[in-house]
Amino acid sequence: MKRTRTRATTCLAGTVAALAALLAAVPVAAAGHDGRVVTVAHRGASHAAPENTLAAVDLARSLGIAWVENDVQRTRDGTLVVLHDPTLARTTDVEQKFPGRAPWKVGDFTWKEISALDAGAWKGPRWRGQRVPSLAQYLDRVERTGRNLVLEVKQPQDHPGLAADIVRTLRDLGWLDRAHVARRLLVQSFDAGSIRTVHRLRPDVRTAFLGTPAVADLPAYARFTDQINSLHTTLSPGYWAAVHALTGPHGRRLEAYAWTVDDPARAVTLARWGADGIITNRPDLVAAALRRAGYPG
Repeated sequence: MKRTRTRATTCLAGTVAALAALLAAVPVAAAGHDGRVVTVAHRGASHAAPENTLAAVDLARSLGIAWVENDVQRTRDGTLVVLHDPTLARTTDVEQKFPGRAPWKVGDFTWKEISALDAGAWKGPRWRGQRVPSLAQYLDRVERTGRNLVLEVKQPQDHPGLAADIVRTLRDLGWLDRAHVARRLLVQSFDAGSIRTVHRLRPDVRTAFLGTPAVADLPAYARFTDQINSLHTTLSPGYWAAVHALTGPHGRRLEAYAWTVDDPARAVTLARWGADGIITNRPDLVAAALRRAGYPG
């Protein structure tokens, strides 16, 4: 009797081990999402075109990428503009045009001054003459090219009230109707306060927190944000399982995007772990790799 029980126990342990191995071989994404992984063109198609310009939106369209991401700040005189860095130095010729205005912070310049800068020459002669777009100009181009938008509230510590200004502009320009809110818009930020503001002002808008909060803190984020979008090197299948186990403010499973992923093989690995989206400077290569691996956009 004792010998029989030992054999049964050994057999059961072997079965459990085999089942664990089988489950490990199944892509985690099968439990994380429906197999569709969104490719988002980071700052537009920014590997080839100058980031956050209308040209980057146009290039994303020509590559067949449905979603573009941008960054929004505010000028000294209150115009919302599409720029990533807190200063204008890296992506414009501001140092040549305004040599005595260091450190060239975005909020120290008027819209007229910024709109006169060249925001393309740094990327190469082909792009000379590209301008920093206002948010209104950018939204118009996204609309006319049929793209969708991941809009980032950038540097809110330098621009008090920025999130509310963005919501107001989106409303005034027709981006908060049912069609845009349901399928074409996501607002994200590293600043939880900005995301809370967007959610308070427009609870129907989908939002994303940029970062990798502790697993214990995720339920608190799930009360006001629909996505946890994280630096890809901070992630693991277990972390995304914890994200996907929660329900967001719109009654749907919390989602997770990874950024900034330019290696197609890494993008496929993240999809297998459960990524709902990949934010990338190389959307053409990443989207193609995901399709080949069975993760259409």
